[in-house]
This record gives sequence, structure tokens and C-alpha cells, in this order.
Amino acid sequence: MEELIREERRETPSPAPAKKHGLRLEKKKKWLLVLILAVAVLTGAAAKALGQRNRAASAQTAYTTAEVSTRDISNALSSSGTLEPANSYTVKTLVSAEILSDTFEEGDNVEKGQLLYTLDSSDAATSQTQAQNSYSQAQSSYDQAVEAKYPTADMSGTVSEVYVQNGDSVNAGTELLKIVGDNNIYIDFQFSYADPSDFYAGQSATVYINGFAGTIQGTVQQISTSTSASGNAAGSGRQMTTVRVRATNPGLVTSDYTASAVIGNYSSYGQAAIKVSATSVVTAETSGKISGFNYLVGDTIQSGDRVCTLTGDSVDNSIENARISLSNAGTSLRNAQDKLDDYKVTAPISGTVVTKTAKAGDSIEGGSTGTLCTIYDLSYLEMTMNIDELDISLVEVGQTVEITADAVEGKAYTGVVTKVSVAGTTSGGITTYPVTVRIDETDGLLPGMNVDAEIVIAEKGSVLAVPSGAVNRGGMVMITSDSPSASNALDQEAPEGYVYVQVETGISDDSYTEILSGLQEGDTIAYIAVSGGSSGMGMMGGMPSGMGGGPGGGF
Repeated sequence: MEELIREERRETPSPAPAKKHGLRLEKKKKWLLVLILAVAVLTGAAAKALGQRNRAASAQTAYTTAEVSTRDISNALSSSGTLEPANSYTVKTLVSAEILSDTFEEGDNVEKGQLLYTLDSSDAATSQTQAQNSYSQAQSSYDQAVEAKYPTADMSGTVSEVYVQNGDSVNAGTELLKIVGDNNIYIDFQFSYADPSDFYAGQSATVYINGFAGTIQGTVQQISTSTSASGNAAGSGRQMTTVRVRATNPGLVTSDYTASAVIGNYSSYGQAAIKVSATSVVTAETSGKISGFNYLVGDTIQSGDRVCTLTGDSVDNSIENARISLSNAGTSLRNAQDKLDDYKVTAPISGTVVTKTAKAGDSIEGGSTGTLCTIYDLSYLEMTMNIDELDISLVEVGQTVEITADAVEGKAYTGVVTKVSVAGTTSGGITTYPVTVRIDETDGLLPGMNVDAEIVIAEKGSVLAVPSGAVNRGGMVMITSDSPSASNALDQEAPEGYVYVQVETGISDDSYTEILSGLQEGDTIAYIAVSGGSSGMGMMGGMPSGMGGGPGGGF
């Protein structure tokens, strides 16, 4: 280089004095040319030396080779957790009392609703009786208040008298109407010197009512079966036969009247008392104004029929107050009954009693400290898997879960995803989501055991596969140049004896990746195994990094 520069200097003519500025510019151009040539020489030398080092490194690289083969691949998400029962319940009591009896032992299976404990309820029973009496009284008061607003007939019959009309204001005790049982009168006549056989039921009788003009017709209803001697004022001692006659009441005939009768050829002896049907007077039981009163004398009325309605603040306030009292009494009664029920402790769920902390004869304090026993429903077990936020979208209800437990060696269990929660938990910048897994076949498993679980996301059988570390970024795989698929080699510089081919991948597990296209059985792949195993990606996607034609080149 120095010789080149000296030669350049010798060939350069001395500048003429008249052109001093122009000569300096030409001299600068020549120096620039010299500098460019020097850089080019140095770059070539460096590239030559680096290429020699790369070829030496490539020659020393040890590749792991493997045949492309078929195998089963399963992609799964793993997690660990603790087994829990299907359901659990800690039985407590709300009341403080002595335990009179218990019906089970620890380890027993119990059914939902089964009686577990009986507590001393004597005080509560007394309170319940008092509450029941108060409720009955309140109910009676309410019924009476309603009946006072709506007076009703207390017997069936005929309206014989009416005392009020619509619009009248009445007070408690005011008579509203009178009811008679029917419109008939009944009279027991006595006949002297007559034999019972002289009369028969249904026989016509002519009746004379004392104080009424004319006669009415009646019918024999009943005849005495024996005669009787009647001692009258004259002491005659006549033989008498009694005959009962029914007749329609001709008007307002009451029991104050008397009557005589002629039946066949016999006339009754003396005057007989008249009997009328039972009567009832309906009265107002509270103050108010009459409305809805539509009865007239002679109308038929049935027991329970409403006579009228009494309106006004007094009657309405009485009903409302009685209703409130009844409601309060009902609440007190229900509370007393509920409290009484608390003295009989039943199983809230079906399951196995795992702990029993109280027994007959113990005095138990109610509330949070009143624990009696604990029941587990062991019909199935559950566990919770915490799944990373990057994988939770792959999990669905119904997916199969493979479960193993260190406590049960050599046995695997199958579970199913029953719930995927959206309530995530963030810790250290990573969010996980709880996934509930149910295990129905639990032989050998117990609540509290630690288990490992895998959710199978995807699985395929008998697929072409290669070690995952052999697949480079961009989906390229290096194979030996004598492999059948080498005919599809890429225009990518590779180490001597190898070529690159483009592949399409499918599912993968921790070690192998499915090859959908680009390779075939009989191909031999080459890759640099990561320290500790063949899984995972090698340096620069499974090959050592380098510049140019090394096995990691072309990226």
C-alpha cells in the first residue's frame, strides 16, 4: 500500500506556479481514490478470514438426527389442586339448650332431612302455646269485626218482620229483621172418649184459632200411641188421646194464641196452645249506615245469607285494627313455631358425617359457636385448576381432564370440566382463571388430597411428527440431502450434506410437532438439541446463528 502511495506521488507532476489552486484540488481527488482502494482491500481480507472461521464452526457443529415417523400427539393444559367434596355443611344450632338425644355416629351416612339431634324445647313449647292462643283470639276478633260489617242470618226460614231500611243509621244492638223457621203452626189437641185408631196421619183437621174469625185447615201429623186419663176440675178422669196437627200460619199468629179442632166425628177437648217454629232476630253488632238491605216480610232467607252492609269509619277502622292484630299474632306464631323447629336438628344434605363435636347430654350454645357436626357429600369430588389467561380461551365445559394423585400410585382418574369462571385473579402481572373439575369415579381419593390434572385440548393419533426443536422459525426443517423430500429443497444455503424444506405444522405437545405437509416417512431431519432434552427450539430456531452460509443462515 505504501509502495502504491509512493508510486502515485512519483507520477504526480509538480504544479505550475500560475495554476496553484487547481493543482491542490486534483491532488485531493487522487488521495480519495487511494483511500477507497485501501478500504476495499481491507474488507476483502476480513470477509475471507470470517468465512474461514464460519466454515470451521460449521464443520465442528454436532447435529441430532431423527427419522420422520408417526406417533400420537396430545396437547394439554396442566395444573395442580386440592380435592374437595361435592358439597359440605357444618351443622350448627341457633338456640342454646341441652342435647336430649342424637341418632348417629361419626362416619355414618345420613339422608337429607334425617333427624340428627333433639334439644330440650320446654321453654319454646310454652311460648309456642301462648302464641297459638293469641293468634286464635286475634282471628276471632277479626271474624267478629267482619261479621259486624256484614250482618247475616243465623237460621233458615221466612222473614216475619222488618225493622230498618236502606240509609238508616243504627247502633250496636239495633234490630234489623225477624226470621221464623217456617210458615206453619203446630198444635197438640186432646180428644176424650177417643181411641188412637180413630185417627190417622194425613187426616184433615178443621182448626179454630181463638181470636181469629173463621177456620183454617190442618193435617194430622202424629197420634199418641196410648191414651191417658186427664184429671180435670170436675175430676172426671176421662181417657184422652193426643193428636198433633200442622197448619199454615194464617198471619201473625204467635205462641200467645190458643186453638181447638174437629177431626172426623171428634171435637178436641178445651183450648190447646199454639206452637210456632223457632225464631231469630238479626241485630246490628256495630254502628253504621244501612246499605244493601233488600228483604221484605214473607221473603225466604237461608242461614248465612247477608242481610245488609254497614258502612262508616267506625266499622272500617274496627276491621283494619283487627286485621293488623291478626297479622302480628300470625307473625309471632310463625316465629314461635320456627324457633320450636330449631330444637329438632336435621341433616341439611345427604352425605357422610366426617366430624361429630356434640352428643346427648351436652349443653350447647347457639350461634356461630354452636357447631354440632360436619357432613360431606362424597357422591363425587371436585378440584379447581388455575389456568393462565393465555390459555383460558381453550377451555370449555365438558372437556375431559386426566387426574393423578401422589397418594394413589399407578392409578389415573378421569374428570370433566363443569365450570369456567370469568372471575380471574392477578398476581405478579399474571392473571389466572379458576376452572372447576368434577371427578365421579373416586375410588382411593379423599377430600384434601393434592392432585395433578391435565385438560386435553387437542389430540391426534398416528400422525407424522418431528421433535419440536427441529422446526425453525418460518416453518423450515433441515433434512439430509439424501432424504426423499430433499427434492423440494428451498433455495436456502445449508450446511454441506443438508437442505431446508418448507413444512406445514399442526398440533404439538411438549416434545413433538405434527407435520401436515412438506415431509414424509423416510426423511431424516437434523437439528441442534437444546441442553436438557430434544424439546423446545434451538438457537435461532433450532440452528446456530451465523452470517451467510452457516446452518442458521437465511433468516
